[in-house]
Amino acid sequence: MTSMQARKKYVLLGLCAFCWLLLFYCGGGVQLRLLHLLTRHQGDVLRHWPNWTDGAFLPRYAHLGELQTDAGLAESPRQRRLAWSTIYKDSRCRMETCFDFSRCQRRGRDGFRVYVYPSEKSDRVSQSYRKILASISESRYYTPDPREACLFVLGIDTLDRDQLSGQFVPNMDERIRSYPLWNDGRNHLIFNLYSGTWPNYTEDLGFNTGQAILAKASLNTEHFRPGFDVSIPLFSKDHPQKGGERGWLLRNTTPPRRKYLLMFKGKRYLTGIGSDTRNALHHIHNGKDIVSLTTCRHGKDWEKHKDSRCDRDNLEYERFDYQELLHNSTFCLVPRGRRLGSFRFLESLQAACVPVLLSNGWELPFSDVIQWNQAVIEGDERLLLQVPSTVRAVPNERVLALRQRTQVLWDAYFSSVDKIVLTTLEIIKDRIFSHVSRNRFMWNSLPGGLLVLPEYSTHLAHFPFYYLGLGVSPGQEFTAVIHAVSPLVSQSQPIMKLLQVVSRSKYCSQIIILWNSEKPPPSRSKWPPMPVPLVVTDGRRKTTSRFLPHVAIETEAVLSLDEDTVLLTSEVNFAFLVWRSFPDRIVGYPPRSHFWDPVKHAWSYTSKWTNEYSIVLTGAAFYHRYYNYLFSHHLPVSLRTLVDRTSNCEDILMNFMVSAVTHLPPVKVAQRKQHKELPAPQVMKSVSWASPEHFSQRQECINTFSTWFGYMPLVHSQLRLDPVLFRDQVSVLRKKYKDLERA
Repeated sequence: MTSMQARKKYVLLGLCAFCWLLLFYCGGGVQLRLLHLLTRHQGDVLRHWPNWTDGAFLPRYAHLGELQTDAGLAESPRQRRLAWSTIYKDSRCRMETCFDFSRCQRRGRDGFRVYVYPSEKSDRVSQSYRKILASISESRYYTPDPREACLFVLGIDTLDRDQLSGQFVPNMDERIRSYPLWNDGRNHLIFNLYSGTWPNYTEDLGFNTGQAILAKASLNTEHFRPGFDVSIPLFSKDHPQKGGERGWLLRNTTPPRRKYLLMFKGKRYLTGIGSDTRNALHHIHNGKDIVSLTTCRHGKDWEKHKDSRCDRDNLEYERFDYQELLHNSTFCLVPRGRRLGSFRFLESLQAACVPVLLSNGWELPFSDVIQWNQAVIEGDERLLLQVPSTVRAVPNERVLALRQRTQVLWDAYFSSVDKIVLTTLEIIKDRIFSHVSRNRFMWNSLPGGLLVLPEYSTHLAHFPFYYLGLGVSPGQEFTAVIHAVSPLVSQSQPIMKLLQVVSRSKYCSQIIILWNSEKPPPSRSKWPPMPVPLVVTDGRRKTTSRFLPHVAIETEAVLSLDEDTVLLTSEVNFAFLVWRSFPDRIVGYPPRSHFWDPVKHAWSYTSKWTNEYSIVLTGAAFYHRYYNYLFSHHLPVSLRTLVDRTSNCEDILMNFMVSAVTHLPPVKVAQRKQHKELPAPQVMKSVSWASPEHFSQRQECINTFSTWFGYMPLVHSQLRLDPVLFRDQVSVLRKKYKDLERA
């Protein structure tokens, strides 16, 4: 009985405590609401920043009036959604509902073709949009036939949709409806950098985009249609068409921190959207390790609207050089401007200055595929004063990792308009053919998604540049591919001896003869017996056929050989073992080099023996078979046609491509001095590589290739790998590759 009474007592006490707590919280809420009403009746201005802007919290930093929101930010979320729904009626579009996949699947993965509507002569097309259209037209996806197209791009300039801009194109609705294939925008791609106008800068493009995919800068996460739209970076009209400058992090600087911890230098808006954040930036400036400078000296009427801080800010602003700050700062503030995006984003990436973003709601560029938390720090506009302590707390190893990642992303996706446009197209292509697409690792690891073709494979272990990170070793066999151009008339021809030498290698899996002679190939009985399979295939008299991704090649390693190459079996074995240590590079014997000719203002090619090289000829070299696929599917038809027309330069082009992938030079190995079977003097003129015209063509090729790449990808090296004990003064019996030392 006593225990029952005690239990009732505890239950009663528990109920009383619960009622007391409930009364406290409910009563507190009522009190807060009453206090809010009282303060509003007292004439206080409604604040749109969080409670950290209260005077008690910021007594020494700012007056509340400086941090109050101006026109354009007073809209409620519901009002913004209503405004958006009137602008974009198809805001719920996804690939499954607003895209016609059947247009793209007629020819498998080859069905991804892009058609650009022709521009009218009277159209004003900005420099930036011309670059975008040129990137598409020069890509492997372009088609001049709209019947083949999977995706359509407008010829009308849609980049700047600010009605106050001189680049604004009126009457867009009427013009796009005149396109017979518009179909309410289905399967269309619209590029845009600037939308909306003063004072609110909404995302209104000024015309009905229908079901078109938007490739847009400054996209808001509320309006971004995941898996459908593509967020692109804001880039200037001076952004290079191709190549672009390399990132500024040339080596792994240790310690990774620079002279300045944090920096910003840019415009300050006195009123309107975007003014809140930039008006408050001066509070974190200390002039020592944090430099945050703003100026109101911009626009025609800035003096009419300047405030008490303008003159002082302008003086401080002139004390620091922007480029010097970029080069010497660890972190760079990237606050929003009138729109969410900013030119400073790309500038910071290139400078290896870790971007600290203050742009709430910004859907970062290519967010579908890029893991931005590895390269940037996302701050909150409302918590600006916490930024200094946040970046100070980042450890050195994390700073170095962030800076390295900025360089990877800059070089892979942002250094040129070409890369921005092609990344956009590849993202859309991966959505269409999702069963054969890149994974996140491929997009976020070197060499970047643009150089990883999922049509070749979707398995990481099939690509040479992932071997080291995966702890994978390449296979222990190779396939020899011999490029034959001379008819077989004698058993004493160099190719016969070459077949015997290569087939005796214990690492040789098979030999493929690529027959490019005018005469038909001889029967199998004409070829010597060998311990490995021999395949003779038709090269269709095309020089580039030596780099076709032949189905018969089953090994990862390919040994590319000219028919007149002179080698020993021990040379082949040693080079193959070296390649297994450098499977992502070209490893071979005959080196060549390039240099800049200041007189001709052009690149020059040299075959002289010097102390450095940048090319290893593929007349005797190992490389990974993936590069055959990349050569045939990544490089443009125009370059391959040039090679076939001249029957020259295919080896230079392969070196360009591999160095562009790896950013590393090829590897030269030790060899006997002789590389080619020297022809007799009377036939010297008939040998292509011995003619002056051959050398002149190679000079032209190296400049043509560098123009297409947009920069010079070849890298010089002074490294040559020799066997241990090579030419050492020890007994020959102790040397494994003693044949290499014989003349």
